[in-house]
Amino acid sequence: MSGSSSSGSEEDDEGIDSYRKGGYHAVRIGDLFNGGRYIAQRKLGWGQFSTVWLAYDTQSSSYVALKIQKSAAQFAQAALHEIEVLSAIADGDPSNSKCVVRLIDHFKHAGPNGQHLCMVLEFLGDSLLKLIKYSRYKGLELNKVREICKCILTGLDYLHRELGIIHTDLKPENILLFSTIDPSKDPIRSGQTPILEKPEGSLNGGSTMNIIEKKLKRRAKRAVANISSRRASMGGIEFQKPERCLDGIDMRCKVVDFGNACWASKQFAEEIQTRQYRAPEVVLRAGYSFSVDMWSFGCTAFELATGDMLFAPKSGQGFNEDEDHLALMMELLGKMPRKIAIGGARSKDYFDRHGDLKRIRRLKFWSLDRLLVDKYKFSETDARELAEFLVPLLDFAPEKRPTAEQCLQHPWLNLRNAAQDERENKSNVEKVDVGMSKLQIKKSVLVINEHHWKRLGQPNSD
Repeated sequence: MSGSSSSGSEEDDEGIDSYRKGGYHAVRIGDLFNGGRYIAQRKLGWGQFSTVWLAYDTQSSSYVALKIQKSAAQFAQAALHEIEVLSAIADGDPSNSKCVVRLIDHFKHAGPNGQHLCMVLEFLGDSLLKLIKYSRYKGLELNKVREICKCILTGLDYLHRELGIIHTDLKPENILLFSTIDPSKDPIRSGQTPILEKPEGSLNGGSTMNIIEKKLKRRAKRAVANISSRRASMGGIEFQKPERCLDGIDMRCKVVDFGNACWASKQFAEEIQTRQYRAPEVVLRAGYSFSVDMWSFGCTAFELATGDMLFAPKSGQGFNEDEDHLALMMELLGKMPRKIAIGGARSKDYFDRHGDLKRIRRLKFWSLDRLLVDKYKFSETDARELAEFLVPLLDFAPEKRPTAEQCLQHPWLNLRNAAQDERENKSNVEKVDVGMSKLQIKKSVLVINEHHWKRLGQPNSD
């Protein structure tokens, strides 16, 4: 696990205000945890409830992710729940092959701000969100999307079918690659020597100073970037950044962040899922089950293929985000069946008795395959095949959505991208051409040799 999940964000720092009683634990490089077994190396990220650190496990001589929860009672309670879920996941997957993050250890750590529950998780790489950003929001090659989707579905199938767990917050931030995009950020591939003792001159306020220094550096960097872009625009020049090559990046990934997960038989929250990945039954408060994760998976797969969120609702004049979200869903998927539209505890807030939206009347319909062709320039074939995979996942009727197990059997996951095939065919043709050329040269040499020996009146020694 890395700090790229919603358990940790790299974009901004958590600020120093939460380093107080009931809040975060201030960590310094070289700090020891759990009787000296784990040694803090560097911060990976942070979340509302915790900070995440790269640590060295002296017992197994390996790097791990150390998640340190805030100490207040409500955060401790949340951590105990997450440990319970993660323990069930680890117990059911002894071979660690189900594409779900693995809990290695958990313990309590006493600090000046209170007692903190700590979780030790396997160290993973960057999030899919970071991968989408790294590819400059252009969308990934479909073969890479397929590879990622197989891993996510393997994880969801295990959670749903074998354990009865609903993730409830599936999104690109909560799926981590096996390794980092930049090899220098990976402690193993970069050949990093573990820090086994505190660096000299490490002060108590080191972690706080580190936050302030980082903020100042980031502000300076942004200022320079703004000046550069202003200069470029003043000169009337627009620089097109070159596309980044993703070859060589391991696309295998794991589902992480189970802080909001629940057992299907023991649900404790009505409002689940991050807004853009939220299923219609959750918006309408019509109850939910495993199929909410499948809706979020469909949204995530679209985002991987295009670089854009499938639904990004905003509030407007006379309507709120929920209403815009429902309108966006219907513009893409057609009118919501009346039975579903009026079947939730909040349906009356948005729909009239006929199943029409009360405040957003004009909808512009645009099918998913046409959207992929017209906006994202997919070929007709790629658009049709991807839409055939995604549209069933986005059925308004939760019970009609395919399960993760059924999705793993879908032909789209075993298709090959035509463009990829074309490149490989071209490469094979080039290899054949080179081989033929070498054969021609060899043949010519043989002919020349034969003429040479005949001219000399001697037999060919070959």
